[in-house]
Amino acid sequence: MLVAELIAQREFHLTERSIEDPGPGEVQVRVNATGICGSDLHSYSEGAVGDAPCEYPMVLGHEPAGTVVKTGTGVTGWQAGDRAALEPALYCYHCEFCRTGHHNVCANIRFMSNTGIPGFFREFVNLPVANLLAIPPDMPLELATIVEPLAVAMHSMQFAAIQPGETVAVFGAGPIGLLTVACLKVAGAGRIWAIDPVPHRRELARHMGAHATLDPTQIDDARQILADTSKRGVDCAIDCAAKEDTTNAAIRAVRNGGRVVLTGIHSAAMVPFEVSPMRRKELAIFNVRRSNHESHDALALLTARMAWFAPLVTHTRPLKSIAEAFTLTEHYADGVGKMVIV
Repeated sequence: MLVAELIAQREFHLTERSIEDPGPGEVQVRVNATGICGSDLHSYSEGAVGDAPCEYPMVLGHEPAGTVVKTGTGVTGWQAGDRAALEPALYCYHCEFCRTGHHNVCANIRFMSNTGIPGFFREFVNLPVANLLAIPPDMPLELATIVEPLAVAMHSMQFAAIQPGETVAVFGAGPIGLLTVACLKVAGAGRIWAIDPVPHRRELARHMGAHATLDPTQIDDARQILADTSKRGVDCAIDCAAKEDTTNAAIRAVRNGGRVVLTGIHSAAMVPFEVSPMRRKELAIFNVRRSNHESHDALALLTARMAWFAPLVTHTRPLKSIAEAFTLTEHYADGVGKMVIV
């Protein structure tokens, strides 16, 4: 099979690798489509995800969808030709955290696309049958790649805890920010601000349901949100960008006793917080670690609203053009929203 390996910062190498037959309880899948995630871009452009350095060569990609090729012994309910969204996390199911329902912080988690655990920028993969979610026959495989990031956005809603009519500011209108706006819309948020410096991303945010968009390069976003809310601030601020000052802008934009949710991944291992306004407001600060079995709900929402989500997938590129795809995505070029490798 063809595999795209990241061998250094901003350098991919295409190589051929063999793949074994699926083992007991496993399914072999042809990977038809895999979205490029923000964390993939961290690995590609920075050589690390936060404090976790890359060790090359490595295979990125963890937003996959594909078609069943063959099944291992003991697998029922799946056959060649079936289509599925694929879950990239492999849990141990026996640690303290798995046993208490917190699988996303499993003590022994193996997350495909991390160092030493190949991801999905390759043609075939063997997966436990539990990691496949059947998708409807009319859902394009490129669109099915949204299941994984949409599940992350849904997981963040547990902490955002939006009540109908509440106000929310979303910092960052990349794919995860746009999916967060969608979840807020479904949750009944009364007014949503989306903050992003890229014009086409702000346009997509309006499509997904943002009532107002702000360009942080042209305006003090937190000050504007305070002005828009008669100095009260929003009920909840969600930082999906994790860029420069976005976390502190979220702290400044939220009301007394409000909630700040950190979904984006900062490049630096240490990030300064403006603790005085955080303390004076007695803010609740929440951190999001991927998703925790929200994938089925994400697939259900995506299935029900395919036409709504479809405009997010703006670009596709073949696996052999992965370097071009990453360059374009890194620079927000050509109106790219979600880039999918096919």
